[in-house]
Amino acid sequence: MAKLWIAQEKPADDMLAKDPLALMIGMLLDQQIPLEKAFKGPYVLATRLGVKKLDAATIADHDAQTFSELFATVPAIHRFPGSMAERTQKLCRAIADDYDGDAAKVWTEAKDGKDLFQRLSKLPGFGKQKAQIFIALLGKQFGLALDGWREAAGDYGTDGSLRSVADIVDANSLAKVREFKKQMKAEAKAAKG
Repeated sequence: MAKLWIAQEKPADDMLAKDPLALMIGMLLDQQIPLEKAFKGPYVLATRLGVKKLDAATIADHDAQTFSELFATVPAIHRFPGSMAERTQKLCRAIADDYDGDAAKVWTEAKDGKDLFQRLSKLPGFGKQKAQIFIALLGKQFGLALDGWREAAGDYGTDGSLRSVADIVDANSLAKVREFKKQMKAEAKAAKG
């Protein structure tokens, strides 16, 4: 089992290390909120559902209104609880229908890095960048032994890059990833003029 330092709370990080669906949901939630909060989200969701392990079909079949309320309960799981609850259910529906409810099959049944990238890109909420970061996370912290994973991860697959959640192993690396993200946002803002 990988020892993670992403959610920065042991029970949440332990869940991410053991539960592939939790890891995917954490990655899905990682937008417009601090990454620690995003990756703690699956643990909070499991607690609110009263389960130790998340189940894709159960989440996908959950009443949309009450599921959204689980996300919105204070403290909210995400800054945009309604839309992110909906995205989580859509992701879980895809995992339930296309991967027999086993999120790990997304990568364990992939032929190579390119195939994994295509599989991830087809999932609701996973665009190019999110797919690349997730591949890098699997490769760098979970020992993914899939030919071409570094190429599929793009710049995020480079060792020592400190650009994403894939590179966070301690407080120092977290600070450097935050610094990189801040710099990227500033450059994007400057480019818009």
